[in-house]
Amino acid sequence: MTDMRCGTKCFIVTIEQDDEQTVKEVPARSQVDARKMVRKRFGEDMTIRSVRRK
Repeated sequence: MTDMRCGTKCFIVTIEQDDEQTVKEVPARSQVDARKMVRKRFGEDMTIRSVRRK
């Protein structure tokens, strides 16, 4: 997830998978883009709890 593009900001994404919470740092253009990148990388079976700008 280190693909840097023009207009990229850093987002902190909290996900829950298998009753365990994990915090990931994601470079993305928007909160929606950060959610898409996390879903693509970790699969659809996890829940995104929060996305906030760093």
